[in-house]
Amino acid sequence: MRSFRLIRVAVLGLSLAWTAPTYAQNFEGLDLSGQSKKKKRTTPKKKPSRKSRADKAKPAPVQDEDADDDAAAASSSEAPTSVSPAETAPAAATSTPAPTPASPPANTGSMGMGLDLTQEAPKPAAPTMSFDAVDVSGKTADRQRLDVAVSLFKNDEYEKASMAAHELLEDPKLAGLHTEARYVLAKSLYRMGMYHSSLGEFSKILSLGPSTKFFKTSLEWLFFISRKTKNETVILDEIARHANQEFPEKYRNEFRYLLARYHFVRGRALDQVGQPEEADKSFSEVKRLALTIPRTDPFFPRAKYLEGLSSFRNGSRQKDAAAKRANGEMLAAIEAMKEVVRLTRPAPGKTVDQAKLDKSLRELAFMQLARTHYGMQQNRFALFYLGKVERGNTQWLEALFESSWANYRVGQYEQALGSLITLSSPFFREEYFPEALILKAVIYYENCRYRESNIILQDFERTYLPVHDQLEALVKKNMEASEYYSVLSDVQKKNKDGLEKNETDIILERILRLALTDQDLRKTNDSILELEAEMDAFANRADTFKYSELSKSLLEGLKVQRTALISKAGIMAKGKLETELVALKQLLANGLRIKFETTTKEKEFLEEQLKAGGRTAIVKKYKYSVAVQDDQLYWPYEGEYWRDELGTYQYTMTKGCIERDTANRNVQSAEAM
Repeated sequence: MRSFRLIRVAVLGLSLAWTAPTYAQNFEGLDLSGQSKKKKRTTPKKKPSRKSRADKAKPAPVQDEDADDDAAAASSSEAPTSVSPAETAPAAATSTPAPTPASPPANTGSMGMGLDLTQEAPKPAAPTMSFDAVDVSGKTADRQRLDVAVSLFKNDEYEKASMAAHELLEDPKLAGLHTEARYVLAKSLYRMGMYHSSLGEFSKILSLGPSTKFFKTSLEWLFFISRKTKNETVILDEIARHANQEFPEKYRNEFRYLLARYHFVRGRALDQVGQPEEADKSFSEVKRLALTIPRTDPFFPRAKYLEGLSSFRNGSRQKDAAAKRANGEMLAAIEAMKEVVRLTRPAPGKTVDQAKLDKSLRELAFMQLARTHYGMQQNRFALFYLGKVERGNTQWLEALFESSWANYRVGQYEQALGSLITLSSPFFREEYFPEALILKAVIYYENCRYRESNIILQDFERTYLPVHDQLEALVKKNMEASEYYSVLSDVQKKNKDGLEKNETDIILERILRLALTDQDLRKTNDSILELEAEMDAFANRADTFKYSELSKSLLEGLKVQRTALISKAGIMAKGKLETELVALKQLLANGLRIKFETTTKEKEFLEEQLKAGGRTAIVKKYKYSVAVQDDQLYWPYEGEYWRDELGTYQYTMTKGCIERDTANRNVQSAEAM
C-alpha cells in the first residue's frame, strides 16, 4: 500500500514535470510574430488601382480612366487611402498595443522549458498592427469627409459621391478642399450621364487658371464630354478660352481640330454680320490649324474638310465661272475634298463608329465637290459627284435637287424632272424645296409648254406666298433673338406632343424646317433639346438626390446654359430667317417674271396661229425611247409612288419647241471625259 502511494506521488511528479513544457508551448503558440502574420490577413490593405477595376467593369473611354488615375494620385498625395469611417472604426478598436514581454531572467540553465523569449525581442511586432492603408491619425475630420466622397466615387456610388462633394463646397470654412471636391463632383456627374452639368463644374475649375491642381486633367475631360454630347460645339468656347495652354500629347490633334472648328463657326458668323475682314482672320486660322495635324491622325480628314470649306469660301468671291476656274483657292478646295474622299474610303479594321463618321464625311465631301464644280460651270463633273451620294443617305434629297439644276444646264430635262418627281412625292411632302417648282416651270417654259408652266407657278404661289407673308411678319416684329427661337421651339413641342395645328402652325412648321437647314443652327437646337432632356431626367433620380440642394444648384446652372444656347440659337435663327426671306422674295419675283413671259409667249403663239389659220405648229412631238439599261426595268408611271422607285424616275418630254434629236440624252460619266 505504501509502495502504491509512492508510485502515485512519482506519477504525479512526472505529470507536473511534463505539464510545465506544455504550458510553455501554449504561450509560444501566442508568439507575436505569428499573431502579426494572422493579423495581416485581416488588416485592410490599400485598394488596388481604380484603373484595373474600372477597365474590367465598364466600356467607358479608356482615356477618362487615365484621368481617374491622376485624380487618385492627387488624392493619395494628401491621404494614403480613402475609406469610410465605418471601415475605420473596427480597425481602431483592434489596434490596442501588444503586450511587451518581460525582460528575460538570467540564464539559469532551464533551456528546455520553452520560456526563453530572448529571440523574440528583435521581431517588430507593434509596427505590424499599424494600419498604413487607413492612417487616420494624421488626417483632419474635414479631410476624412473628402475621402468619403472619393471612396463613394470609386465604389460607383455617383449620386452619393456628388452630394458628399457638394456638401464640402457649401462649407466656406473648407475653401482649401473646394477644388478637389468640385473635381470629384464633376467626374461623378459625368458618370451619371449629366454631361452638361459636368461641363459646368469642369468650367469652374478651369476658370481658376493653369496653376490649379486639376487644371490639366479637367482639360482632358472636355474631350470626353465632346464625344458624349450630340453636338461637340458645346465645348468649343471653353476650348478656345484655353487655346494657349499646353494640351497632353494624346489629345493635341483633337484639340487642334476642335479649335479649327471653333474658328470656322466664328468666321461664318462674322460673314453673316458683315465683317469679312475679321472673318478672313478666322478662316486663315482654320487653314493653319489643319496643317498642324498629321495625315495619319484620325482627326485629319475632318480638319481637311474644314480647310477645303475655307478655301471654297475665299474662292467664291470671284463672280464669273472662268475666274473661279483659274482661282487658286477654288483649286485648293477641290484638292482638299478629294483628299477627304481618299482618306474616308471603307477599309477593314475600322470601328463601327469610325466607319459611320467616315461615311458621313465622305458624303459631305462629294456634295462640296459637286457644288464647287457647279459654281465653275463644270456641270457634268458636278453630276458625277452628286451621283456618288447613296440613295437614302442624309444628303440624298439635297443631291437630287442640285442634280436637277445641273441636268437642266446641260439640257437633260427628263432627268431633271424625274428628280423633281421624287422631291414632290408624299414621302417628302414636308421637306422645304421651293425652288424645285420654279425649276419645273422654267423647263416647261423653255419647251413652249406655257399652260403647264402657268399651272406650276400658280401652285408655287399658293404654297409659298403664305409662308412668305408669315415669315415677313415674323422678321418685322424685331423681337429679341431668343424670342425667334421660342417661336420655333413652340412648333417643335406641338409636333412632339402630337397637338392639333392650325393653318398658321403648319406654315410655321415649314419655317422651322427652313431654319433647321442651317447646320450650325440645327446642331445648337440639338444641344438645347439634349440639355432639356438632362433637366427632365432629374425627376427619375432617387428622392435623396432629386430633392437635394445639389439638384437645385445644378438645375440653376443648366438654366443658365440653356439661356445662353437659346440666345445663340436665336441669333442664328433670326439671321437664317432673314436670309431665306430675301431668297423667297427673289423666287416669288422670278415666278412673276416667268409668269409674265409665259403669258406673253402664249399670246404670241395664239396670234401666230390665228394669222396662219391654225396651221402653225410651234409645239412638236419629240422622238423618245423607253429603252433602259440591262440592269433596269421600264415601268410606266401612273401617278402612284413606291418607296423602292424613289430616285429612279425619268420624265419623258413627248413634245416641245426645242430642236433636238431625242428626248432622252444620257449623262456622260465624268470619268470618261
